[in-house]
Amino acid sequence: MTILSTDILDAGLQAIRDAASPVLHLCSQEPASYAEAESYSLGTKTAPTIGAQGNRSGGGRKIEIATFTDGEIDATGTATHWALVDAATSRLLATLPVPEPQVVTAGNPLSLTSAIEIGFAPAT
Repeated sequence: MTILSTDILDAGLQAIRDAASPVLHLCSQEPASYAEAESYSLGTKTAPTIGAQGNRSGGGRKIEIATFTDGEIDATGTATHWALVDAATSRLLATLPVPEPQVVTAGNPLSLTSAIEIGFAPAT
């Protein structure tokens, strides 16, 4: 059985929290790079609030991106994924699917009504 200490898991999550210029993108498909996150972006939230490391339900460790109401939809399309990037270093930090794909329209506000969890499941 593999066991990773909380310190190791937290170090990975801290690297995300330490991003110099975090931007959350709402994307039309899952990006595999920073360039793709920018290309697939339908909307953005600059400098989202990223919480401290904590225990994940069911085990492991997590951070959460807090809810917000002040993002911007820049393009019309169907949103399927979130991508968190560090614009200062052109790095893709994390991607995850939205709970339910939805059509968004350019010019509308972008809001997040439930926190986004990014984390590590427990080792098995």
